[in-house]
Amino acid sequence: MKARIYKSTGSWYVAKTADGKLYNARIKGIFKIDEITSTNPLAVGDEVEMEIEDIEEESAMIDHIYDRRNYVARVSPHNKWQHHIIASNLDQSILFATLKDPKTSQGFMDRFLISCEAYHIPAIIVFNKSDLYRKKETEKFAHLKEIYEAVGYRVILTSVQNGEGIEEVKSILDHKTTLLSGHSGVGKSTFINAVFPELDLRTQEVSGWSGKGLHTTTFAEMFDLPGGGQIIDTPGVREFGLVDISKQELSHFFPEMRVLLNQCQFNNCMHINEPGCAVKEAVNTGGVAVDRYVSYLTILDTMDDKKY
Repeated sequence: MKARIYKSTGSWYVAKTADGKLYNARIKGIFKIDEITSTNPLAVGDEVEMEIEDIEEESAMIDHIYDRRNYVARVSPHNKWQHHIIASNLDQSILFATLKDPKTSQGFMDRFLISCEAYHIPAIIVFNKSDLYRKKETEKFAHLKEIYEAVGYRVILTSVQNGEGIEEVKSILDHKTTLLSGHSGVGKSTFINAVFPELDLRTQEVSGWSGKGLHTTTFAEMFDLPGGGQIIDTPGVREFGLVDISKQELSHFFPEMRVLLNQCQFNNCMHINEPGCAVKEAVNTGGVAVDRYVSYLTILDTMDDKKY
């Protein structure tokens, strides 16, 4: 029987069949998937084949996973040589960011976008809590919006408090499988509750003394939307380590750099201090935003020669 993984707790999974029935399922044996070393053999969004063990107990055994169309992964928080697959088989992703309480760094945003680029998953950036913005945050948002829209990303300003941008984001979710990600405390669950109150997700305030969000979502979980489509709510992520990307490949996942790569004098140009570098020239002439170039160099500096 074919099913889709809706929740992963690490050892047990909640799987839903085409007729909408939920089963508590476990894995039969050990899966070796895609030749990758992952901390989680199955992820939310995976399509699987399973055998019903007990209809009354609603339990099942998963014995096959179908090929993934795509997935988003990050470095495991416990072992940088292992991956943690956040979700799979996605139509798009939304990164919830905030410029205040808590502040989302541009480096975090870029790492998330790079991961989506690597697996051809369209990404949208939602800046939430606009009701808290003062002049400094408003100017910063305008600056970031200009940078990311020029690269091709959709950028939306929202406030659950006053309803700003809510309908726009809601329309984007319709009939698609969407990954929702971001730091704890950026308002993912509050947004979902405002738009789809029947899901009744737990929320928690930002920690006052640290300015950081408090974790409320423990495991990734997928929810069916009333009008069609699914959202995948993920635990708040503090750091986002890249996987399967080498130093040489990093610029390929910056769209504004990717279009210039063939114009560099050297085909192995790292865009640092090589002569005839089209990317550096574009930075000097405004074709590549300085902020994005600095972000590229900062991320490059944290990588070694192994693929992350």
